[in-house]
Amino acid sequence: MANILVCDDDKAIAEAIEIYLQQEGHHILKAYDGEQAIKTLRTEAVDLLIIDVMMPKLDGIRATLKIREENPLPIIILSAKSEDADKILGLNVGADDYVTKPFNPLELVARVKSQLRRYTQLGSASAKSGAHIYETGGLMVNDDLKEVTVDGEVVKLTPIEYNILLLLIRNQGRVFSINQIYESIWNEEAIAADNTVAVHIRHIREKIEINPREPRYLKVVWGLGYKVEKI
Repeated sequence: MANILVCDDDKAIAEAIEIYLQQEGHHILKAYDGEQAIKTLRTEAVDLLIIDVMMPKLDGIRATLKIREENPLPIIILSAKSEDADKILGLNVGADDYVTKPFNPLELVARVKSQLRRYTQLGSASAKSGAHIYETGGLMVNDDLKEVTVDGEVVKLTPIEYNILLLLIRNQGRVFSINQIYESIWNEEAIAADNTVAVHIRHIREKIEINPREPRYLKVVWGLGYKVEKI
């Protein structure tokens, strides 16, 4: 069971989401604008946030920006806008996934399960003997501790960012296409995945590279995909 915060100014939608997620055994908290969501996250232990874009006082985009300054929990954005530019904006500000209204409740439930699975795997330290540590240069990923460090400094990644980096650093030197990355991380068919993957790659670079425009670790192989360089 997870604690899930649903933030939507349309109370009927929030209640409908609550019903479906409660059937999965989750505990639901509700907020009706971005300010309420931020206050709730500061006082309650929340495992995942579902937040609408268009809301009074503080919209979902600005709220997500503020939340990402202090909280790495999975965030799913809801919006009536389906244009790619809006999806990219949502991912740019730190959301992990984007669901367009009107949505199939079962699809939303599936996406929640997927995000919670990644978040649980990221947040739990393993007690197994023998650390699964992957290194190149000053970049290190300890998959037992779910920890990333650069030159000894801990770097905070979202679950999606962590899993992308882990995939690439475990296979140093191998080039993964955008579709391969998307299908490995999201576990679904890659349809128009270019922008989604590119946004997350950029976020990873901003966190692990001294100069993201001239990356040392996470490299693009033009026309083919991305790889983590062996150093």
